[in-house]
Amino acid sequence: METVSVTDKAQILLKNLIEQYIAGGQPVASKHLARSVNMPMSPASVRNIMADLEDKGFLKSPHTSAGRIPTEKAYRLFVDSLIKVQPMADVDIKQLSKHLDPDMTAQELVKSASDLLSEITHMAGLVTIPRNEQVVLKHLEFLPLSGDRVLVIMVLNDHEVENRVIHSKETYTDTQLKEISNFLNAHFVGQSLAKIRLKIVESMTSDRENMNDLMQATLDMAAMVFETEQPADFVVAGQENLFEIGQDQRLDDIRALFKAFSLKGDILHLLDRCMYSEGVQLFIGQESGYDLLDECSLVTSSYQIEGQLVGVLGVIGPTRMAYDRVIPIVDTTARVLSAALEVSRR
Repeated sequence: METVSVTDKAQILLKNLIEQYIAGGQPVASKHLARSVNMPMSPASVRNIMADLEDKGFLKSPHTSAGRIPTEKAYRLFVDSLIKVQPMADVDIKQLSKHLDPDMTAQELVKSASDLLSEITHMAGLVTIPRNEQVVLKHLEFLPLSGDRVLVIMVLNDHEVENRVIHSKETYTDTQLKEISNFLNAHFVGQSLAKIRLKIVESMTSDRENMNDLMQATLDMAAMVFETEQPADFVVAGQENLFEIGQDQRLDDIRALFKAFSLKGDILHLLDRCMYSEGVQLFIGQESGYDLLDECSLVTSSYQIEGQLVGVLGVIGPTRMAYDRVIPIVDTTARVLSAALEVSRR
């Protein structure tokens, strides 16, 4: 960053130009900028400073326009040094809390948070599903189906019920399945799925010759239930808002971005980079490393449960976004979602 090479007057002009461009979306001419800046400067001085800022990579002239627009480098300086982010008002925080009700399931809270981010910012809101290692087992049941199939019913985090069908190595009776579920409930209820999986792996590698048939059957069943991680995923709302990302971006690029949302892999990889970072993280334009997001900015914040980071939420919008408004919205939503998830799991 070349902060030291930008004079105080240049910073004031650059801040004013960026704010005007964010508000109106049109290139800003030096004559208009000179009239709007609250300090004595001639139009010639403004032109000279703008030319210097352009030479240093902070401004560019689109097409043949007489005005200039900020570059990614300018936005980065703007976010890091030229704006002061104000916290959200208490009344707005209360409204967020009303929509993120702790009585909701984790899935419902994530969906609601994504919808809220989109609705409030008018951009695309994204929230990753809480990682499976933070999911706590509350109850487990097995029901026999035809052949070697067994229906597994798991109650997670008090509210959520997950059903899955597994194929066992042998056919079990109702009584055997009841004994297995009783053992697992007695020893693993209240523990995270990640911890359960680790204990199962440790038990499987110990001396199995000393185990009775029930214990071996229990371990076999538990291994099938807990052997795989839940695939990472995220909820997105407001993709249609991305159609408003700049007039210069081709429609094919927008369609490609929609495809990226449907495939999700690259977006998840980008969100994972934010997972273990404190506070709000910003990727402006090409900083994301993904060509499809070159005209976009991603503002994220991780959320947590009982002090452990479990997911990321944020918004994707144009680089021409009101960062001073969006940053506290993302930050506060992460805090409110964290509080709601903690209460919902008690």
